[in-house]
Amino acid sequence: QVQLAESGGGSVQAGGSLRLSCAASGATSSVNSMGWFRQAPGKEREGVAVIYVSGGTTYYGDSVQGRFTISRDNAKNTVYLQMNSLKPEDTAMYYCAADLGPYSVPPGTGFNFYSRGIPVAEFGYWGQGTQVTVAS
Repeated sequence: QVQLAESGGGSVQAGGSLRLSCAASGATSSVNSMGWFRQAPGKEREGVAVIYVSGGTTYYGDSVQGRFTISRDNAKNTVYLQMNSLKPEDTAMYYCAADLGPYSVPPGTGFNFYSRGIPVAEFGYWGQGTQVTVAS
């Protein structure tokens, strides 16, 4: 089991920046990758970014590529999401998630992050979320 706590959300004008943080605790040595997802009212959950704990490989959703950067501090068990050039359509609840590898959650209950149609991580542990609001 791993527990996740997000922070750093808030309100910003379009074109501004925010940095989200996600601190992991518990079975952090079992974490394969960390990710950020978001969900706006009335919309489906959307994958934003993923980072592998070992090696640091990253993936991004098409809508944030070039504007958002995911990074990690393994010593602090913390992952960050630097969000630049924010747009009103970035307004959503942002969730941190952890992938503890195959079979870490019951089959069918994980949520995949896809890169070019290929699943690169399956997430089964989630934080409570932090709200990001971008005003036009």
